[in-house]
Parts: sequence; C-alpha cells; structure tokens
Amino acid sequence: MPAVPTLPAGPGVGFKPEHFDALAADADAPLAFLEIHAENYMGAGGRPHAQLAALRSRFALSVHGVGLSIGGEAPLDAAHLGRLRTLLDRYAPESFSEHLAWSTHSGEFFNDLLPLPYTARTLARVADHVAQVQDTLGRRMLLENPSTYVRFAESTLAEVDFLHAIVARTGCGLLLDVNNVFVSAVNHGTDPRAYLAEFPLEAVGEIHLGGHDADADETGAPVLIDAHGSAVADPVWTLFAEVIARTGPLPSLIEWDNDVPDWPVLRAQAARAGAVLAAPAHSRAA
Repeated sequence: MPAVPTLPAGPGVGFKPEHFDALAADADAPLAFLEIHAENYMGAGGRPHAQLAALRSRFALSVHGVGLSIGGEAPLDAAHLGRLRTLLDRYAPESFSEHLAWSTHSGEFFNDLLPLPYTARTLARVADHVAQVQDTLGRRMLLENPSTYVRFAESTLAEVDFLHAIVARTGCGLLLDVNNVFVSAVNHGTDPRAYLAEFPLEAVGEIHLGGHDADADETGAPVLIDAHGSAVADPVWTLFAEVIARTGPLPSLIEWDNDVPDWPVLRAQAARAGAVLAAPAHSRAA
C-alpha cells in the first residue's frame, strides 16, 4: 500500500461553510489542519469545492467518512467507494477515517451510526471491509471507536480487544474519539481510564474532541448523548490531556457539527487543544 502523508500533530477543526470568510481572513488561525465529511463533497463542483480548494492551499486536510457502513452485514457500496476514491484523488488529504458502526440494511439508510456486537463473526466482516476500503483507496485508513448506549449480550470480545484485532489483521490505524470514550463509560457505568489504559494508542493517527448532551433514562440514571453541538466538557479535556501525556502530541480535532457557533468560539476550542498539545509532558495531565 502506498505511503500516505500524515496529519501534523496540532489542533484542527471541522470546516463549516459559514466559517469560510472568517477563516480565510484569519491569518493567525491556531490550526494545523481542517477536517471535512466526505459525503458533503461528492458532487463535481460548486461552492463547496471552491471553498475547499482555497483552504486546501493553506491547511492539511483530513477526510472523515460517515456513510460506508463498515460494520454492516451487506457488501460495501461500490459506487460510494468509487466516489470516495475520486474525492481523495482530487484533494490528496493527509488522512481518511471512518466509523466502527453500521448505517445501512437491505437498501435502507439510517441517519445514525449504530453499534455492533463484538464477536468473531463481526470481526471477520469488519476486517474484510476495512481491507477492501484500503485496497480500493490505495491508502491506510483510520477507524473510529464508537459512542454506545447499549451492549449486546452476544458480544464475546471487549471493544478494545476488537480494535486491537482489527489493527493487527488489516494494518489500519485508529481515530481515538475521547468524547466517545467518556460518553460510553458514563452510559455503561465503566471507567474511561481503564478503557484508555488498554487502548492501542500506538495505532492512533488522529484524536477527536466533541461535546455531549446530558439526559437520563427511565430510572433516572445519567445518559450522555454524543451530540457534537456544544463545547468540549471538562472531563473530556482531562482525559485528552492524560492521553497526550502518554503519547506525545497527536493531530487533535474539535468536532462541532450541530448548533455551530461563531468562528471565535470554535477558534478558542482549537487554541485550548493546541495548548494541551504544546504543554510540557510533566504538566499535561496535572
């Protein structure tokens, strides 16, 4: 598989068209890269591509897919993969990533990223799909850990063991979403630090940081929703600093996809991530 340039180990943000003018005018933006959702750029032209081409000349680029349904039972959509290959060939991004999830079944598309049982059968299917994506795109991909709200009784593998096995079988990298770790841990009553202690950090090529919403179930127990519509919460910042203390600086993205704020608010979140990445190792997790 051809070598692919990697993202610079600094802060990034998900690009939103409403920020284009402010970002274009912000010569000192504290950013190492931008990230886009692949499915928003699968047309041939128009304003989305004009804006992206202008920004690509300034910033490294991460392309994040949301529609491959890598965990789905059905074969991957060859036409979708073809459109994705065209997009990546056009912009030569430093990174491509997708989700450990499924979103299609029997020709239906669900507007959500749904969880998987962690079994030997699922492992074989996901590994085959990841290998197909990497072969088709001619590049190593990153696979993102999910946020989950239920667990499957048939699961026989822990999530971190499942991810270890996918990396070993396919050679893919991982996208560590720290907010997803925290959301899942609260929802299942587990320890996020114990999860991260077992996570294959050596395979991580990018980190995501996002906001979540707090709710409660019918018993009054807390439930967190991975909403991407608010600032990163303090416990997530703490976990992020602890991860970076172990790994050293990594490309780290602020995800804010809903209720998108004005540019200065998102800029400040990126600057905060940059401060964690730039801090001396002994002080990051203090």
